[in-house]
Order: sequence, then C-alpha cells, then structure tokens
Amino acid sequence: MKISYQFIISSMMVVFVGCNQKDKTSETTKPEAKVTQKIITLADFKKIKGVDNVQDVPFQLFTKLDSVQFFVAPDKDSAHLKKANHKLDNFYGFEEFDDFYSIHYSIDNNISNSIEAFVLKSEFTAAFDLTLKGVNLYEIRSSTFKESDDFNNKSFEKFGTISEISEQEFKASSKNRIGEALVKNPNITLKDNNWIYNENGKKIIITQREDISTETGPLANEYVGQSPFLNLEVFKENTDEAVDSFYSFYNIKNAPMFELGTQGYPQILPTKSWVTYISSNNDVGSNFVITQYLPQTKRQENLLYANFTNFKIADEKKAFWTANDTFYAEVYPLNSASSKGKKQKAAYIKIQLKANLF
Repeated sequence: MKISYQFIISSMMVVFVGCNQKDKTSETTKPEAKVTQKIITLADFKKIKGVDNVQDVPFQLFTKLDSVQFFVAPDKDSAHLKKANHKLDNFYGFEEFDDFYSIHYSIDNNISNSIEAFVLKSEFTAAFDLTLKGVNLYEIRSSTFKESDDFNNKSFEKFGTISEISEQEFKASSKNRIGEALVKNPNITLKDNNWIYNENGKKIIITQREDISTETGPLANEYVGQSPFLNLEVFKENTDEAVDSFYSFYNIKNAPMFELGTQGYPQILPTKSWVTYISSNNDVGSNFVITQYLPQTKRQENLLYANFTNFKIADEKKAFWTANDTFYAEVYPLNSASSKGKKQKAAYIKIQLKANLF
C-alpha cells in the first residue's frame, strides 16, 4: 500500500507541473502584427515630364528579369507593385540611393504619360556598371570574306576565336605588338589653318578630299603621322557634330593625292601588307576590318569585315597586333556609358584568326 501511495502522489505532481507550463505558455503568446500592402497601380505614382532627349538622362538602367518592382519611395516598406518587363521598355536613371535608383518611366512609351518610380538596385544594372559577363562575344550581324558578303552567318567562329582577357594580360601582350607606329613628319606643319608640306623651300598645301560631306558641320583635318611602310601621310578628318572619323592617306611627294582611307585608327602590318582597324559602328556594335595593301596599284583589297554586335570600342589607338594573327582591343559593353562621378568599366578582348585564313 505504501508503494501505491507514492505512485499516486508522483502522478499528481506530474499532472500539476504540466498544467502550470501550459498556462505560462498561453500567457506569453502574442498575436503577430500583419503589414497590409496597399494595392496600387501606375496611376498612383508621381506624374513627371517625360524624357524627350536621351542625352539629358544621367544614366540608363538595364535588367534581364521578366518583371520588376516599382516603389513610390526609396523605401522597401513603401507601397509598390510588380510590373512585367517588356522588350521596348526604357528605364532612365536619375538618382542613386543606398538600395534604389530613381527612374523616369513612360507608360506604354507615351512621353506625355510619364511617372517617377524607385527600383531596386538588385534588379537592375546601371550603364556604368555593365560588364561583358554572360555576353556572346562571337555574335556578328554580318560579315564579308574577301568579296563575299554574308548576312546569314551570325557567328565569328568560322574566322577565329574571340575571348575576354584581363587588363594585366592586355598590358603584357602590348609589349609584343608588331604593328607599325605612325611617326610625325617634321616637314608637315600647320599654318593659317592649312597643313603645309615644306621640303627644300618648296611648299605644298595639303587640301582635304573633295568628296567629304560637310553637312554636319565644319570639317577638321588633324595630322596623325606618316606610315614609313606605305610612304603616305595620315590625316584624321572629322566634323564638330558627327561622331564618325575618317583617316585619309595622302601621297605628297609631287602633288597631294588621296590614295586610301580607313574608318578607324589604322593598325598597319608591314610584314603582311595589311591595313586594319577596329572602330565603333554608329548603328550596332563595332567593325573589325582587314585589308591588303597592293603597292602596284596603291589600292586596298578587302580580306575580312565583321560587324560585332555586343561591344563598342573604347580607344582605337590602343588596339594592336601580335604574332600568330592575334589582335587585342579595349572595349566597352554594349549600352555602356559613364555618368557624373561614375566611369565606364572597360573590358579587353583577344581575337585569334584561324591559321591560313587568307
């Protein structure tokens, strides 16, 4: 009987303690606070004057997401909505905050129906932060091999390889460049806005080509230097308003005569009689051109033209050739642009032509 009594007391204590814990738990339980998101539409955002000139935009924003979030303020707790991303959408950035960019957005691309919104930095990339990561460098819009145009092939692979390299590799490789350096001819001087060739007391005014259009503004003629291999003087011709530059090659021994030209800073390889260049294309990407100089006729024969679509050229003068038909250039990702206090992120590429391509 004694044992049974102890068992009953013990059981009662267990039950008592269990009940006490349950009561304590119920006393400390509090209802969770719920934040109710206000349902908004694009009509709830601040109306602003639309962007009618992209040049006035501090920076553009890009995204690969199918949908993005628009906030009414640079605060993650502020009212916001999710908007489907369309191919023709433009996101014009104006200010940068800790986690947000402020943008001007035209609804349905209607400038008169524009709003200010705030977007998450994590969902966008600013133009000055664009890189070549994930970019298909091989993509081309068209090509010309010798005299054969090709608008169907969209890859550079049939001509060679192209890859992104580090700045360190670019600088190290530049020490092995094999192209010809253009050297200033001391007999060519600028006087009264005219370039004059002076030798043994004989003065010849070097006039610009007559077929250069001046519709975009006054034509400027800048002396670049002489090509010892071609024995020609190189001038850079451009206008105040046009982006394009044209490099003219003149024979000035007897009378100034235009002989050939390039649409980018010339990279000349005497060992191959190549006159080449790489330059940004006004429409899409950049142009890579190789021509063969024929001294007998003093003309160029086209070997290769490729219009790369996914990068622009940073500085044409920094491009160079090394042995084994290898070409290097400093580039920018497509749509890359600097803004106030922000620099573009330069990238570097290496093009390796196939052996015996020509």
